[in-house]
Amino acid sequence: MAQSQAQTTVDTTVANGPNPTTQSPTTQSEGIGSPLPPTGDFMHMLSDENRQIIHRLCTEPVPHMDHPDLHRAKADVELFGVAAKLSPSDGFRFEPPKEITAGRISPATRAPTLTGNQEKQLFLRLNLTRMKICNILNRYTDRPLTPKAARTLIAWGDWELKVREQVVELNMPLVLAMAKRTRLSNIDFNEMISEGNMALLRSVDKFDCGRGFKFSTYACRAILKSFSRVAMKASRYRGTFPVEYDPSIEKSDHVETQRAQVESDCIVELKDIIEANAASLSDVEKTVILERFALAPKASEVPTPKTLEQVGTIIGVTKERVRQIQNKALKKIRHALENGYLAAS
Repeated sequence: MAQSQAQTTVDTTVANGPNPTTQSPTTQSEGIGSPLPPTGDFMHMLSDENRQIIHRLCTEPVPHMDHPDLHRAKADVELFGVAAKLSPSDGFRFEPPKEITAGRISPATRAPTLTGNQEKQLFLRLNLTRMKICNILNRYTDRPLTPKAARTLIAWGDWELKVREQVVELNMPLVLAMAKRTRLSNIDFNEMISEGNMALLRSVDKFDCGRGFKFSTYACRAILKSFSRVAMKASRYRGTFPVEYDPSIEKSDHVETQRAQVESDCIVELKDIIEANAASLSDVEKTVILERFALAPKASEVPTPKTLEQVGTIIGVTKERVRQIQNKALKKIRHALENGYLAAS
């Protein structure tokens, strides 16, 4: 019942929430091949980070939302504050752009609230980098990238990662706020946060700032929908597995039962050997074995093996002498088992 109420709460919140219309992101040209990495020794001179950027951009689709401002002659200067020119000192990065917010956001610091213009500029930055990446990739379809094109691609890819990271950091509090709002007591909170983070990442890729909506308006709905999917998944799981998994239920006691049966059979055989005196034990040796291993307890007593000192008190010798007698008797019994019972089996 609680799960059903929680599910209804999420569905109602999603249904009543804002639903801005989005368009499909523009990606690298479909239906044709992908660009190839540069040939020769160029790839070997790249750092691991740069090689990973090349591999990611050449193998994964790069979606972007088109906007008229992205096609201006100096869009890079208008959005980043600097021209997209490779740094002379590095050759694989553009000059650092002017930040929209001051510095990076630490986990203990509350994320600043962006104005509508700041948020629009941030998403235009992201889509400009992705548009430039798509243009380069489409020009080198099914053929290797030149070193110059690869350097430019790495620079745009580096800017794209930094802008996307900034967008995600600024909007991470949305996930926590929506998780507290839904109050799904039967769902693991960490699982909700994980699903919400994935929904936030997808929202960043699909958000169109040109439609006039705030990103939080779009992302919160997507995050709540992800929580709804988690609730539905948990509900189906509970319907199939209403009881928590208990490993002890599936644990077999076959090995323990078999071991106990073997021990019981060995005790019976040992008693038969002693009663028939098949090992030619003396009266003292027989007494030591019976008392030491509790093979002949009285009816009113619980079978309890005696110590060497206790057996020594019974037969009037030291415990060291009892140990010697015991070892000698056990050797005789072992020979009897090997020559008689074990050989017959």
